[in-house]
Amino acid sequence: MNQDLRMSTFSAPKGTYDLTPPDSADFLAVREAISAPLRRAGYGYVETPGFEQVELFARGVGASTDIVTKEMYTLTTKGGDELALRPEGTASVLRAALQASLHRGALPVKLWYSGSYYRYERPQAGRYRHFSQVGAEALGAEDPALDAELIILAADAYRALGLREVRLLLNSLGDAQCRPGYRAVLQDFLRGLDLDEETLRRVEINPLRVLDDKRETVRRQLTGAPLMRDHLCEACTAYHEQVRELLTAAGVAFEDDPRLVRGLDYYTRTTFEFVHDGLGAQSAVGGGGRYDGLSEMIGGPALPSVGWALGVDRTVLALKAEGVTLDLPARTEVFAVPVGEEARRRLFGVLTQLRRAGVAADFAYGGKGLKNAMKSASRSGARYALVLGERDLAEGVVQLKDLDSGAQSPVPLDVVVDEVRAKLG
Repeated sequence: MNQDLRMSTFSAPKGTYDLTPPDSADFLAVREAISAPLRRAGYGYVETPGFEQVELFARGVGASTDIVTKEMYTLTTKGGDELALRPEGTASVLRAALQASLHRGALPVKLWYSGSYYRYERPQAGRYRHFSQVGAEALGAEDPALDAELIILAADAYRALGLREVRLLLNSLGDAQCRPGYRAVLQDFLRGLDLDEETLRRVEINPLRVLDDKRETVRRQLTGAPLMRDHLCEACTAYHEQVRELLTAAGVAFEDDPRLVRGLDYYTRTTFEFVHDGLGAQSAVGGGGRYDGLSEMIGGPALPSVGWALGVDRTVLALKAEGVTLDLPARTEVFAVPVGEEARRRLFGVLTQLRRAGVAADFAYGGKGLKNAMKSASRSGARYALVLGERDLAEGVVQLKDLDSGAQSPVPLDVVVDEVRAKLG
């Protein structure tokens, strides 16, 4: 077996995927659509390492979460450091902001990010061990308008993509004043249920996590469980009502979901999730909430904050479920076809000029004959082909061919770039 054949036997690890053209264009378009509203709202880009200290996620995400107990990819370096591939973005972004002392400047600090995240989960449609997200965090301000802003920006991104069936679920998880009382009442209720030992341990560590249990045997028993909304203090009730009013005024529809807790321990007050019923069991396409105590959990100062992460792969699946085709920019607008060596040199120069003028252009590489080169031009999706042969060279023109209509006309070589730009509008 030769080397090429041996290499071809490798495939992407289980639960992961490769992004290749043409499908990758949809992922890029989704990332752009999600990040564009954020940039307009003053969010600056942040990028963090793909791995962090394990303790950052144990403290921040929560020792009782499935993410920390079951799903993190961990490794020990040669120097003995315990590291984990990042399973989510918020803890890393907050760590980076604190390390760079961004919180010492004007508040809130508004950041957005995009990247891959890793969780050891059972692969299924819409759930991968490597997945892509765009996220946003607003650090250092406790203001219902900031919560509403982020939710509106996410809703606007989905609308810009053409999605119409994304639903917004909204809840409040209270704060340090009112949640302890609710926690005690919920624990009393849960201790009376028929639960396995691991779930009972979770009841003692963080009982809200049990409300997020997806097993039907557990969900059946949760009927009648006490709800956080019935135990909110006055301040949390007023705060949540302001968020609701701001969303309503902005025309963003939402559904109150008193059982919504999300899968992370750090959330306080505003909690939300975007779901799409066309995706089956993995219906969540994004979500987030307020995390006013997370900074202290990872050793920083008090820094009330709010944020979200939207799944790029889940959003692409939602687009497919609704039959939405994105209006993508053309990969190639002009395809250059030379006939002969002198034409090849001259047309390659024109190609470079076109690209520098902002025109998406490609070339018939590999010395193809005219017939095969024109087939490549048609497959490229270009609107026009530039065909240059020996006779054209002698006359100082190039043939500009409309690949839709087949119409063709000579254009002087010295003005062809301007002519093409004019035709493309």
